[in-house]
Amino acid sequence: MAQAQTLINFRMDTDLKRSMEEVCRDLGMNMTTAFTIFAKKMSRERRIPFDVSIDPFYSPANIAYLEGIVSDMKSGKAKFEEHDLIEVDE
Repeated sequence: MAQAQTLINFRMDTDLKRSMEEVCRDLGMNMTTAFTIFAKKMSRERRIPFDVSIDPFYSPANIAYLEGIVSDMKSGKAKFEEHDLIEVDE
């Protein structure tokens, strides 16, 4: 007896969809198969089956550090020195 099927719709950026379709095609599958693999693995393991993290570049500490550098540049506290290039194309 065949299992009942259901239709799931969601929105995705057009470029992301094209990119995913290309990868799926290279792997010999379609997006439905890829999402089914993801859903089965997630259901079996009861977790997202890959690491989900935020790029540390955007951490609050790093943003505060970068904002401090910008502030120093705007106030004239930052000092930049010119130097000779190591390699010069002549």
